Amino acid sequence: MEKNSARPLAISLTVLGGLARMAQNLNYAPVGALSLFAGARLRGWQAYALPIVLMAVTDPFLGGYSFATPFVYASFLISVWIGSRLRSTENPAWIGAAALAGSAQFFLITNFAVWLGSTHTYAHTPAGLLACYTAAIPFFRHTLLSDLIYAAVFFGLHAVLSRTVVRSERVAVQAA
Repeated sequence: MEKNSARPLAISLTVLGGLARMAQNLNYAPVGALSLFAGARLRGWQAYALPIVLMAVTDPFLGGYSFATPFVYASFLISVWIGSRLRSTENPAWIGAAALAGSAQFFLITNFAVWLGSTHTYAHTPAGLLACYTAAIPFFRHTLLSDLIYAAVFFGLHAVLSRTVVRSERVAVQAA
C-alpha cells in the first residue's frame, strides 16, 4: 500500500472535530478523542500540532487561559502519542482502551495542575490533592463518555469512508 502523506479524509475529520469544540458543552469536548485520532491517522508533526493549534485558536473564545493550560496541552500531546499506537488497527477494543487511557491521564494531569495552582481551594498537602481529585470525579465521567463517543465517531467514520470514498487512507492492518 502506498503511503499517502496528504490524508484528506483524516484532516477533514479533524477539522470537523475542531468545529465541534466550538459548539460543545465544555464537559463533553471532542479534543481528547481528536488527539487520539490525530495520533492514529495523521503523521509526524501534523498529529502533534493539531490539538495545540485547535486549543490555542478556540481557547480565547471558550474561557481563555489559566495556570492549568500548559498541563491541558501536554495531556493532549500524550493522547496523540497514545493514538500513535493505533496506527495499524481499527480494533474497537484497542481504540476504546486508548480512549480510556487518554481520559485517565487527562484526569490525573489536569487535576494535579488545578491542585498545584490552587491558592485557597485545596491545601498543598496529600489530603488537599486527594480532595481535588475527589471533587473532579463527576467531571471524569463526562470526559470519559465524550472521549469514548467522539473516538467511536472519528474512528468509525474514518473506517467506513476509507473503504468507500477515500480508499488511499485505508488502514493497513498488520497481522498479529
